[in-house]
Amino acid sequence: MVDGPRAGGKLALDPVLVRRVRELARRAGAPVVDLARGHTTVSVERAVLRLAGVVGADPDGIPWVNRLVDAVVAEVGLAHGVALPVFDAVARELGAPAAGRDVGAAVTLLAQKAAAGSVRFGVPEGRARRSATAAARRAVGAGLRRVDRRRAERERLVRRFSGPPSTGGGRRPWIYLIVATGDIYEDIPQAQAAARAGADVIAVIRSTGQSLLDYVPEGATREGFAGTYATQENFRLMRAALDDSSRELGRYVRLTNYASGLCMPEMAVLAGLERLDMMLNDSMYGILFRDINPVRTFVDQRFSRQVHARAGIIINTGEDNYLTTADAVADAHTVTVSQLLNEYFAHEAGLADWQLGLGHAFEIDPDLPESFRLELAHALLARELFPDAPLKWMPPTRHMTGDVFRGNLLDGFFNLAGTLTGQGILLVGMMTEAVVTPWLSDRDIALQNVRYVLGAAGGLHEDFVPVPGGFIQRRAHQVLGEAAELLARIVDEGLLTAIGAGTFGITKRPADRGRGLDGVVAHADGYYNPATELLEAGASGVGGGAS
Repeated sequence: MVDGPRAGGKLALDPVLVRRVRELARRAGAPVVDLARGHTTVSVERAVLRLAGVVGADPDGIPWVNRLVDAVVAEVGLAHGVALPVFDAVARELGAPAAGRDVGAAVTLLAQKAAAGSVRFGVPEGRARRSATAAARRAVGAGLRRVDRRRAERERLVRRFSGPPSTGGGRRPWIYLIVATGDIYEDIPQAQAAARAGADVIAVIRSTGQSLLDYVPEGATREGFAGTYATQENFRLMRAALDDSSRELGRYVRLTNYASGLCMPEMAVLAGLERLDMMLNDSMYGILFRDINPVRTFVDQRFSRQVHARAGIIINTGEDNYLTTADAVADAHTVTVSQLLNEYFAHEAGLADWQLGLGHAFEIDPDLPESFRLELAHALLARELFPDAPLKWMPPTRHMTGDVFRGNLLDGFFNLAGTLTGQGILLVGMMTEAVVTPWLSDRDIALQNVRYVLGAAGGLHEDFVPVPGGFIQRRAHQVLGEAAELLARIVDEGLLTAIGAGTFGITKRPADRGRGLDGVVAHADGYYNPATELLEAGASGVGGGAS
């Protein structure tokens, strides 16, 4: 873990205070981690089955993992996990598949039989339990080895196209651009056009409301709303298309989607299996902005981050969203607090610093005097608190008015702030934000803006040093001090209580309410999850380094 800014940092942050806020974040987050360790959810258990090779859906489009988990819940509940009841039933109903062969097909067949009501489930004991444990561990281990192979494949491609992984591969910041037509077959040519125009990362936004679906749709989709459904087949199609673009352009083009909402753990598994490079994965976004139960979210996010750590995926957190509802100046410290909490939860789950795309945003009212200096203070504070994290810098949205000329100018200032403060992932702002879904021409103009600013500024961040004791340093110190005060209060009252009181994004979300609460179950004695066991063992067998 990074203890603080590098020696001689531009903000002259107090190293004692930096260590204190990290310790407070650990103390605030630890009870939530303990809670997550003692609970499971329907999505965690479905993710286990996906790692075991269960695929497909019934004629109504309901995935077999859902049907199988529902069948287990109906007979024995989730308190012992699904692995033991399912693999015990596989042995009884179908006979044990040959080692390493047809396991996924066998469990999928069991799901089909269970949906027809022809399978009985129980929690095995004695020799039957030992046999089911071994079978589940083999099946899930095979799934994790597939994830390992995809990670190794990515690392080979990054070396081939962008230099060694330890450098992050290629130029920085990475230019991150969103594609979202609703139709995967329309997204693909737009994504490839964006890559040719300079985008390093393509993000496919999910269809509106998908985060509230408690299942992952199957197959390629063409009917999304303000986004494209996240499915394993859509992941596969876009990854293959961007691999073609990587070969064409001679640089590795990264792919981003979403591991959030009610199916967060499953999305993480599918991303690992299909070699996505980044996933939106914030610890509180679903709670605050989708009214998903806080306990459900924290249990799901811990498992999903363990998968991301294994897969070598960079997470993107969602602190920028707080500033769409809260004031970007008065509540700037809540962004810093959330970044520190996200860092703690990520490290606890096994993620390295190079995987922490911690979010922040250029959302101060541009009519406020000294607004650009305030933006620089906030951005530089994030950069110095998390020197080894890529950081995801988000463009202005809240104060975009529909005046495309003013909007393009604001985006230029955003791009300049990003290069002055050494951000790692720069999301391309659109002058038509809040007016229309961007056209290809809008993206082209926005990318021209980015290319001009980054090219003209060059290494200007090396020369940008705030005046000692000046406006920028004082503002950064103020925000960090306010973050320490808030973290101390959260330690005293508890993070779940703080969330319920509207501390983040001014949205109140009590721990005993919200979507998905009925899918959360406390572990019974003897609970078994082979995926958690293997992920916490950490024997991935692949190299480290940035993807």
